[in-house]
Amino acid sequence: MGSGLWSKQDSRSCKGDWTCRGEVICEKAGEMKACPAAPKLREIQCVPASWRHGYSVASRLVEDFELNDTDNKVLLITGASSGIGAATARMAVEAGWQVVLAARSEDKLQKLVQKLGEEHAMAITVDVTDYEDQRAMLKTLLERHGRLDAVFANAGVGGEPGGFSGAPVESWETMVNVNILGAAYTLRATLDTLKQSQGHLLLTGSVAGRRTLAGSMYSASKWAVSAIGYGVREELRGTGVRVTLIEPGPVDTPFFDEPMDNSLTPEDVARTVLFALSQPKTVDIHELMVLPTPAVE
Repeated sequence: MGSGLWSKQDSRSCKGDWTCRGEVICEKAGEMKACPAAPKLREIQCVPASWRHGYSVASRLVEDFELNDTDNKVLLITGASSGIGAATARMAVEAGWQVVLAARSEDKLQKLVQKLGEEHAMAITVDVTDYEDQRAMLKTLLERHGRLDAVFANAGVGGEPGGFSGAPVESWETMVNVNILGAAYTLRATLDTLKQSQGHLLLTGSVAGRRTLAGSMYSASKWAVSAIGYGVREELRGTGVRVTLIEPGPVDTPFFDEPMDNSLTPEDVARTVLFALSQPKTVDIHELMVLPTPAVE
């Protein structure tokens, strides 16, 4: 039998009473687990015949470790300078992701990069309504990282009051350009790369894109995002790319001038995004609608 991951004890230090075996497995009193200190996994070449638990258990542990390992994986977040995007970036870095932060506000992006650490995050100033700008964004990302594993198309803007009878039409144009075309341009710019990595695409929809809201162009734009999510999922069927719609209720973000009662925080939504990203490749979460718990009467 040839040499492989199981041929010798490794020099890494495991926590507590655990002992490293090979490159990816730790052992304690006959129990095995995937080693948190392991480097990026390589294909298993052999296992010792004397291993009491046998190949099936060991290989399952390795597979679980590989599917959930985020070391060096790259997550692109649009609309990353504040709110849901910034909160997701913070949690993603804590989970081991490399994050690429894209938004219009260079100052906010750079401040966030400084907080997260330049070894974990990079900023790219981009106007999501400009397709060529988004193509340049991807080029810059690949020049640094050489890979892209997940995209969170999160850029969006709110509307103005007045309904279809009185709201300024300029606000409609902005919402269509950012919420709909901006998301579509992100997909167009990144999908070929995501197909290569069999990665994960997430889009920020809204409960407003699942319910009818009187006189709301914002709701109409989020219905369009839902339709984009459904359509691209079918387009990508069989490619290995997963598509998840994140559909929050009211979120206390810079969208609103005053703090909101009984609303979600950006961190609430970010945890939902990280939950979807943490699933193994065998799990395809289509939609996650997240609402605040109703106030106690």
